Formats: sequence, structure tokens, C-alpha cells
Amino acid sequence: MTGLETGAPVRTRRRTLTSIWRMSRWLTSPLITVLVASFVVYAALLLAPGDPAVQILGPRATAEQYAALRHSLGLDRPMPVQYGDWLWNALHGDFGSSLTYKQPVSALLGSRLAVTLELAAYAGVLIIVVGIAVGTLGGTARWARLPVTALTAAGIAVPSFVAAQTLVAVLAVRLGWFPVLAGDGGSFTATIRQLTLPAVALAIGWSAYVAQVTRASVAAESRSPHVEAARGRGLSAGAVLRRHILRNAAIPITTVSALAVAGLFASAVVVESAFGLGGLGSLLVQSVAAKDQNAVLAVSLILLVVFVVTTTTVDVLQAALDPRLRTRKQV
Repeated sequence: MTGLETGAPVRTRRRTLTSIWRMSRWLTSPLITVLVASFVVYAALLLAPGDPAVQILGPRATAEQYAALRHSLGLDRPMPVQYGDWLWNALHGDFGSSLTYKQPVSALLGSRLAVTLELAAYAGVLIIVVGIAVGTLGGTARWARLPVTALTAAGIAVPSFVAAQTLVAVLAVRLGWFPVLAGDGGSFTATIRQLTLPAVALAIGWSAYVAQVTRASVAAESRSPHVEAARGRGLSAGAVLRRHILRNAAIPITTVSALAVAGLFASAVVVESAFGLGGLGSLLVQSVAAKDQNAVLAVSLILLVVFVVTTTTVDVLQAALDPRLRTRKQV
């Protein structure tokens, strides 16, 4: 009796400690990833050819002027010290000043981040809705398997810039259904109309990838014994799809959908430039071309945080969808 009374609290404490450990791992791993990745980006930009002092003062300044500017900017200090100062200021919202735009980088990020978020949200909805719907059709209907396979393979093979140019040439220039370049916004309807072609160009490849994973997962689950048993009990096709097929195929579908949405921010670089959108992607391209280190670091940090937060959310969703991932066999 005593053993039973002492065994239960021990198991409870073990479960509590295990939960705390997993929660701390979910919190610390993303932070370490952001720190390491941001340091690599910072070091790569610092070691890249080009001198910010020469860019600011021009090629005709004297060596003393270059040295004085490097000292005022802190460029003569060790790289770890420079990175620590930059990271501390970035955590407080201070990304320095843009050498190209001659204003604080934080002021540049406001409106541009809003444009990228709107584009990513629009494209993300298209990816999830179209990708899962097409993939489910290909995994359940025999007549649709070959067309869906061919369609998704073509969608993955087409680069975003090719899709963007094709959509502009056909739907904007020839048919005139959408504007060639994005404007300054306006009403909600006007904004949706301006963002439709960029969002479609951005979503084609990712939605095809989601559709392929969904088709494979749904097709595998459709052949499972428990699905055959459900059909044998007389459940309708819709009930079998909702309760048994999609529920068990949700983990890979959720994972790839979330990663696809995170990848939108990196893919937006090309699409925003093609359609003249003033988002983070176009800012990153212009800043890299101008060797604007502070702007490049700020945009890179935002992209890193978005990707890390998304991958962490995927881990949490996987544990929520599959209880087996939250428990381990107690020895």
C-alpha cells in the first residue's frame, strides 16, 4: 500500500518535470537558432567586400576621415562586440540608420512589413485552400490522380518569377483584368485586386507542394484497415473522409502547410520586385545591391524570426494532433 502511495506522486513529478523540460526546449531552441543564424548573417555582411566608410564619404576622403568614421560607427572594434551592440539595439527596436535612404531602418520597416504581411496572408490562404483541396481530390478520386500529379509537378517546376511574368503578360497586359504594377492601395477591393496576381504567382509552387503531400497522405490513409472498417460499417464517404482520413493525415499536411507559409517570406523577394510592391522583399534586394548593411540585417532578422516561430508552432501543433509525440514510454 505504501508503495502505491509513493509511486503515484513520483510518476506525477516525473511527468511534470518532463513537461517543463519539453516546454523549455521549445523556448530555448528557437532563441539559440535565431542567435546563431543572425550572427552568421552579421559576420557574412561584415566580411563581405566593401567598406561602409567609403560608401558614406566617397572615394575622395582621406585616410584620417575614413578612420574617424569607422571609429564613430564602431567598425574598428572586434566583431563579437559589434554584433553584441547591434543585437542589443535591435532588441530595443533600433536597427540603425539606412545608408541608402538616410533615415532610421525601423521607419522603413513599418509600411513595407505591412505590404509583405498582406501578400503573405493572401498567398497563404490560397496555398492552404487550393493545396489541400486539390490534394484531397487527387488522393480520393481515382480519375483525378494522374491530372493532379501532373499539375502539381508542373507547379513545382515553374519558378516564381516565370509565373509572375506569365500572369502579367496574359491577365494584366493582354486581358487587362488586373493592374500590371501595384498602386498605392485604396479600398479593400482595390487592395485585393492589386495583390491577386502577386499572391497567385507566389502561391503556385507552394500550393503544388502542399497538394502533393496531401495527395500522398490521403491516399495512404484511404487504404488503411480502419478506413475500410469504417466503410464497412456503412459510414458515408464524407464522414469517412472527415473522421478517419483527414484526421489521421493532418500531421504531415499541417507541417508542410506551415512551412510553406513560412517560405512565402523568402519567396516574396522575387515576386515583390516583379510587381513593384514596396515590401520587405524589394527592400532586401535594394539594400543588398547598395550594400546597406543595417537594412539587410534588419530584414534578415525578421525573416529568421518568422521562420523560427513557424517551425516552433509546427512542433507544438504536431504534439497537439498526435498525443504519441507528447508521451514516452516510462521505464
